[in-house]
Amino acid sequence: MKVEYFNDSGITPSLPASVRIMSISELRWNIFQLVNMWESTARKQTLLALALTCQSFTGPALDLLWRELDGLGPLIRCLPSSLWKLNKRELEFQRAVTFDDWSIFCKYNHRVRSLHMRWSSYQVGTRIWDAFGYPPFSIPLLPNLTTLEWYAPSGAFPCIRSFVTQKLTTLNIDTYYPRSKYDSSLQSILSCIPMLCPSVSHFEFQSKSESGDVSPALQCWSHLISVKPGKISDAALLHLSNLPSLRELYLKLHSTPIAADTQKLLQYPAFSALHKLDVACESLAALNAFFETLSIAPEILFLAISIINGEDSALPPSISCMSNACTYSALKHLRIIVDSMDGGSDISISAAVFQPLCAFRNLRKFELEVEGDVQLDDTTLLQLAKAWPLLEELVIRGGYEGLSSSQGTTSDAFVSLLQHCPRLTSIGITLDWSAADRCHISPQIPYQGFAHRALSRADFGSSRIRHVTGVAAFISAIAPKLEGIVGWDYDNHHNHEDYIIYSAKWRAVHRLVKAFRIVREQERGMVLGAGENVVSDVSGGEECEECSGSEDEYSLDF
Repeated sequence: MKVEYFNDSGITPSLPASVRIMSISELRWNIFQLVNMWESTARKQTLLALALTCQSFTGPALDLLWRELDGLGPLIRCLPSSLWKLNKRELEFQRAVTFDDWSIFCKYNHRVRSLHMRWSSYQVGTRIWDAFGYPPFSIPLLPNLTTLEWYAPSGAFPCIRSFVTQKLTTLNIDTYYPRSKYDSSLQSILSCIPMLCPSVSHFEFQSKSESGDVSPALQCWSHLISVKPGKISDAALLHLSNLPSLRELYLKLHSTPIAADTQKLLQYPAFSALHKLDVACESLAALNAFFETLSIAPEILFLAISIINGEDSALPPSISCMSNACTYSALKHLRIIVDSMDGGSDISISAAVFQPLCAFRNLRKFELEVEGDVQLDDTTLLQLAKAWPLLEELVIRGGYEGLSSSQGTTSDAFVSLLQHCPRLTSIGITLDWSAADRCHISPQIPYQGFAHRALSRADFGSSRIRHVTGVAAFISAIAPKLEGIVGWDYDNHHNHEDYIIYSAKWRAVHRLVKAFRIVREQERGMVLGAGENVVSDVSGGEECEECSGSEDEYSLDF
């Protein structure tokens, strides 16, 4: 049956056929998809009710209800209650599976498109895995599966062969659990997976030990889009570099640098379509070898660098090598995380690290997090501000627990940053507030009335302040649209002896800045001759939660 659309005159409008005519089944499917977008509980209840309404609703409603599964629990619990039992959070079969049981299973298995074996799912017992390994029909168990996230006990890993399908495009494997005797079978299973699911385009493999090499499997897939393989061989890396489809690569470099022959082959047009590159390394030598001959143009670049044996002195050349490999105009998001392999916190990042980064003129987001000291001064911050006029988010954090970061960067440099980066919406940086840290509010308008109206969130890290009112007035004047202010957050500072004092001060600053903004809105309304309405609209006659606070929090000036 077809549904035709008419206008008020009874004439079919001159629209494309695909718009004018829609089958009843298409219309019904579109309506059901709208239901599928609801909150989880309401979605499931409504789809189940629709499935029980009439025969024409049953198929599409069940398709959506079973499309995505978090674990095997729902499939097992749809079987007769005499077959399974639930012991705490573990499901187990308590008798043999009959042909009738499998017939019920087959009413739903073909509807599943996505299976996520997550930690929060019901645990599946040994007898269930044994049964799923030998069904009375040809595998795979879920024939239309396109997405599989496999987080299962080591003993169940061989069963993955019963779930991978020819249609599978996304495959995530996590072998977190200890494997012991299953180590020997892991590699053989990984090697045969590409034959069982040749259409994979998004692949992720995580392992807590060195066993399990996915390099041979990677070399069998020719249309990968996103890959997170852990450590891989040079041959697999070369294979990935030649894929025109590859958009995202999450790479963990060996401590041993890439071979010289491989370096020569990692040249343009290697990684020609790469959009995001995420590199983790435990050796600056390996990082340098990877970027040395490379010429790439990613928009997103993440580096996680582990420093050992005082390698931090060699960090500036490594950053320079990285910047030379990337097209300056392409990079928009750069994140660099530096930590210490031996647990020390004496890493020191000098201003020289920042110099090569000034070439990325189109940078929108920059994040630098260091387990040590960041020697960032006003001159360097101003240089970065002038180099990145399109910057939207900036995070520079240093010091273990955030306690030794750049006290040399002042509030003057902060204002200069805002003046040169009009799009900045979020910042995370530790500042020296002494220029604005007064017990009173200055009658002078700061910086000739300059106000940055894009900044909405600020994390001032380990910044120490004495006078809440003066700092809040200063921040409110230069960044009147700030919605959230954080300082001395719990995660990084709760073990410090001064945490209670300074966290309370910054909470008070947050509330005062909001209060000052409301006062300015009231005054603006009064100037425009509509003061009464503005006051009513803004305050509503009640104290808002954000601006409320104890007197103790506002009287922390000392």
